[in-house]
Amino acid sequence: MPRTGVIFVTAEATRRGYRPGDPDWCNLGQGQPETGDLPGAPSRVHSVTVDMADQEYAPVAGLWEVREAIAGLYNRLYRKGMPSQYKAENVCLSGGGRAALTRAAASLGQVNLGHFLPDYTAYEELLDVFKAFTAIPILLEGERGYAFTHDDLRREIQGRGLSALLFSNPCNPTGKLVQGEELARWVGVARELECSLLIDEFYSHYIWTGRPGVLPVESAARYVEDVNRDPVILFDGLTKNWRYPGWRMTWTVGPKQVIDTVSSAGSFLDGGGSRPLQRAAIPLLQEDTVVAETRAIHHTFREKRDRFHSRLERLGIRTDRAPDGTFYVWGNLSGLPAPLNDGMAFFRAALEHQVITVPGEFFDVNPGKRRARASRFRNYVRLSFGPSWETLDKALQRLEALVLQHTPGAMP
Repeated sequence: MPRTGVIFVTAEATRRGYRPGDPDWCNLGQGQPETGDLPGAPSRVHSVTVDMADQEYAPVAGLWEVREAIAGLYNRLYRKGMPSQYKAENVCLSGGGRAALTRAAASLGQVNLGHFLPDYTAYEELLDVFKAFTAIPILLEGERGYAFTHDDLRREIQGRGLSALLFSNPCNPTGKLVQGEELARWVGVARELECSLLIDEFYSHYIWTGRPGVLPVESAARYVEDVNRDPVILFDGLTKNWRYPGWRMTWTVGPKQVIDTVSSAGSFLDGGGSRPLQRAAIPLLQEDTVVAETRAIHHTFREKRDRFHSRLERLGIRTDRAPDGTFYVWGNLSGLPAPLNDGMAFFRAALEHQVITVPGEFFDVNPGKRRARASRFRNYVRLSFGPSWETLDKALQRLEALVLQHTPGAMP
């Protein structure tokens, strides 16, 4: 069975003695944020009440009242004063981000589906499982800061006959964010050319380029004109933006017809999510709670991002662009001494210092291994600043020692 990047690196670390929560290890490969208390954040949930009714299955599309709460949150955050509003029928719940994306992939039919390089490592297996559609890679260039405009989008849709485009925004791993007027233009192109945008917005509350005084969040929901006509399908959940990855509670937001289809797919793929956790999530979806949590994330993670990025640059791990969003740094290793200038070699060397990273080649999404395996991203590594600063500082000291060890003529 194939393994996504995070699963692979965790398995390799486990063979060397790593165990989750082990204070001797620094996990910079983790795809989750720190989950404890943050200054200014709402109190964390420590227990969940299970009602008698919660012993039963939840509906495949999720509890109606939770779907209403999510629709209402999107309307309050992104659609105030707009005539077209999301309703419960525009929301479908699922048990984790992969489940949500798998339902969508199973519903696509025989179409050309575009995806970017680099992008989220788990897309590779997702795009390989379902044979009804054809996955079309779209190469982004680090030299251009991974830029891709609405004009580029129009050219790709028309030139490659795309009916859908799957991407993360902000991008995992590069941190590139499409936002504001440019994101509005993307939605406009999709509407005009009838190309569905399947947008993974799991990091949409980790935004580092916002304006002072404005809540640092972004979503294509802000630029949808008609929630039941515009071909925009959004994926999010408690995993990152609420810092509850263990709840495995996610959702899909889109036109009612799409939600009906992905709900039907869920009936045979996964059967639906946890009823008690869905019910317990309702208080977390209140606007005041979301605003407080988002501001706390921004305060803590922005500082970590700046310090982490700066230390890596001084170490010789540069970036094609500083991350606009997410809690990752997409590090270019080409300036490091051999063998550390190769992502896989860097990963294995760092393991010896009890530091976990993810080699860049895992983000070269290649379903079916149709392209040559020699990856353009062999000289890259993804480094997470999701852990606490204490862990990050310890990891940076170890990486500094590792680079020094391989630098000719360096003082010990």
